[in-house]
Formats: sequence, C-alpha cells, structure tokens
Amino acid sequence: MRGGTDAPRVGIIMGSASDARIMRKAAAVLDEFGVAHEDQIVSAHRTPSRLAEYAERAERGGFGAVIAGAGGAAHLPGMVASFASVPVIGVPIMAYNDGGDGEGGRRPFSAFGGLDSLLSITEMPTGSPVAAVGVNKAANAALYAVKILATADERLRLLLGERKRRQHDAVVGASEEMRRTGLAAFG
Repeated sequence: MRGGTDAPRVGIIMGSASDARIMRKAAAVLDEFGVAHEDQIVSAHRTPSRLAEYAERAERGGFGAVIAGAGGAAHLPGMVASFASVPVIGVPIMAYNDGGDGEGGRRPFSAFGGLDSLLSITEMPTGSPVAAVGVNKAANAALYAVKILATADERLRLLLGERKRRQHDAVVGASEEMRRTGLAAFG
C-alpha cells in the first residue's frame, strides 16, 4: 500500500509486470494528493480466480475506484467491473518491443497502436460500464479517481482546485515569456 498509512482508497491493477512503467504514473498522481492506494498485478487471463477475489476485496474494502491498466484485448477493466460495483477506470496500454514507453521515436510492438486496448475497454456491454482514458494515460486515470473521491472529500476538492490554478498560471507564464522573447527564441 502506498500514499499514506490509511486503508487504501484506490486500487491500481495491471495485467502484467511490463505494464508497471505506464501505471506508475497513476501512483505518482495519487501520492501527490495523499491518496492511499494498493498496487497489484492481476491478470484477467492468467489469474482469473485472483481477479474475482481482488474485485470482491476492493468492494468490501471500500475502495472509491479501481484503476485497471491492460494491453491487447484489455479484458481486465471490464472483468473487474463485472464482479464489483466500484467505479473502474481503464487505462489502455500499448505494448512496446524495446521496453520503452513509446516516446522518442521507439517503434511500437502493437499492430494496432493501442487502439485494440482502447476499444476493448470502451466497448463494454450495457450493465458493466468502465470509464476509459487515452492510451497510456495512467496519470489521467488517477486524476479521475481523485475527482470521484473529491465528491465526498473537501480536502481533495481544494487540492484539485490548487492544481488547476497552477496549470493555469504555468500557461499564462509561458505565454508571457513567449511574448517577451518572441516565438523564434522561445523555449
């Protein structure tokens, strides 16, 4: 468990160890907000009984949300949603053949560029809804989980407001710098 000494409020799960390089971004955001989280590897295909146990425990444990990252067929988020009433946020993960995160010109391993995972997560049948973020956008999933928790937590609502103000100020500051230096010299 990370993010504090309290009981976990959010579960972060992923289908395999290789997904950790993407999912750690969710943990970093939750840590920023002081939200305790429990991190696990739970495979929908290789450990289905573990998945069922996890979903039941997440619900009994009072998790406010589960962030589930998966690549390829990406069944993990939907399977958790089928077992539990806890909100599930799916993170489609694009697999890479070099162990990188797809930045800096690395060649993707997935023939579908993560679209397979995105569609698998978003096209859940009626009755087992899953929220989805963009491919490899685990940080956005964590922000969404914080927003869910903030509906009943004033401290988180205030922290989200402060974060929005910092983002606003950063954009305004960059714009002022660009105006001073001129676009050609900016950056």
